[in-house]
Amino acid sequence: MDESFEKKEKEAARALKKSQWWQNKIHNSHCYYCQIPLNQKTATMDHVLPISKGGKSVKNNVVVCCKKCNSKKKDLSLIEWEEHLKQLKT
Repeated sequence: MDESFEKKEKEAARALKKSQWWQNKIHNSHCYYCQIPLNQKTATMDHVLPISKGGKSVKNNVVVCCKKCNSKKKDLSLIEWEEHLKQLKT
């Protein structure tokens, strides 16, 4: 992926995190993946389609999730992540 694209999207993500939209989204939220309750200190932003795979820092591509799920998902797409979780269950 183009370095300038990644830099631009990471800057956009930082701006989005400061927005009222994001603040409202993380208030009394739950992890998108494991459903544990989160608050402003424990919520992280995950790109459903990772920046490294062309994903953008826009409202319809980010979800609230816990640090544990975010760290485990890394740069997997949502489909790859769901497939990974299915394999763990078998």
